[in-house]
Amino acid sequence: MGIKQLQEGFLRRTIIILIAASTAIAGVPALAQSARSVTAPPPPPPPATSVQPPKAAPDMQSVLDALASLGGKPIETLTPAEARMQPSAADGAKAAMQKKGMSTAPDPSVTTQDLPYGSDPKQFARIYKPADAPMGGKPMPVIVYYHGGGWVIADVNTYDAAPRAMAKALNAIVVSVEYRHAPEFKFPAQHDDAAAAYRWTLRNAASWGGDPAQIATVGESAGGNLAVATAIYARDNGLTVPRHIVSVYPIANSSMTLPSRKDSANAKPLNAAMLPWFGYYYQTSKTDAQDPRLNLVAANLRGLPPTTIINAQIDPLRSDGETLAAAMRAAGDKVEQKTFPGVTHEFFGMAKVVNGAEQANDLAVARLRAAFAAPASRH
Repeated sequence: MGIKQLQEGFLRRTIIILIAASTAIAGVPALAQSARSVTAPPPPPPPATSVQPPKAAPDMQSVLDALASLGGKPIETLTPAEARMQPSAADGAKAAMQKKGMSTAPDPSVTTQDLPYGSDPKQFARIYKPADAPMGGKPMPVIVYYHGGGWVIADVNTYDAAPRAMAKALNAIVVSVEYRHAPEFKFPAQHDDAAAAYRWTLRNAASWGGDPAQIATVGESAGGNLAVATAIYARDNGLTVPRHIVSVYPIANSSMTLPSRKDSANAKPLNAAMLPWFGYYYQTSKTDAQDPRLNLVAANLRGLPPTTIINAQIDPLRSDGETLAAAMRAAGDKVEQKTFPGVTHEFFGMAKVVNGAEQANDLAVARLRAAFAAPASRH
């Protein structure tokens, strides 16, 4: 599939979303946040800053250049319907792969099946399994994976690379959770869905060939938040607690004055102006930002499983991961946090073309493998 086909794909996506947007019913505006409509206009942008982010590594820059060539518009200037039409960082990675003559076809050694965990069309999960997993063989470990997109954009299709790679590398079942999006469904709908999907996975994993006692949570960005918040939910509700958490560049700190908000304000593909844009659409009121499910650094973090936090240097959310790691350590949790240099937000799914992403994937896989091999412990 070439650049022309990618662009044609965006056109088809645009048509589909425009049709959906034309049928959307605007909700009642709430406390300075958006209406529950995909066509609600964006908030005023924050003041511009001239601070330039650190320089990306050459392989990372190649992906950023490929993404720019796809002609996306600044997300913070768009409605949710328009934002959902834009090329994603994953599309940029595929374009960079094509430029190198690499295949962008999904790895056929991993199969997928979509199954519902709720009644809404968005309440489903994509179950990744190694294609050669024997029927009736030893139960496989299970990873519940939550995708990113600020709870407003993107889906399980956008975030296919990481769960597919983990299923293969760990010979595991990966449950990639789709959830209801804002602004149609505002906070805490996404957290409720994440918890419901986790409960559902515990009930059903054995029927898929998985071992519900060998479970971990993984997520990227907004999903990195959900990976931790769901572990907290499991602890507080007497459920099987994950063996390990891998939280990749999570949303975790509601302060807008963190160091990375400033030094990576003009980073790509995520800039600091996009953060209040997402909040405007997923929050019912600005006070939601202080809810400990969003502002994880203020949550009760005691007794959580060992956690690996992965961050990118060139990312306004870098400080979220760093401050979450500090808060978890202060709560007595075992935490490993690593910031990878020369890479940006969304790098984790780019292991085929970005060396830093390959290293980050290897770290995540190694920590998950060790967690699944270790004796069970109580938290």
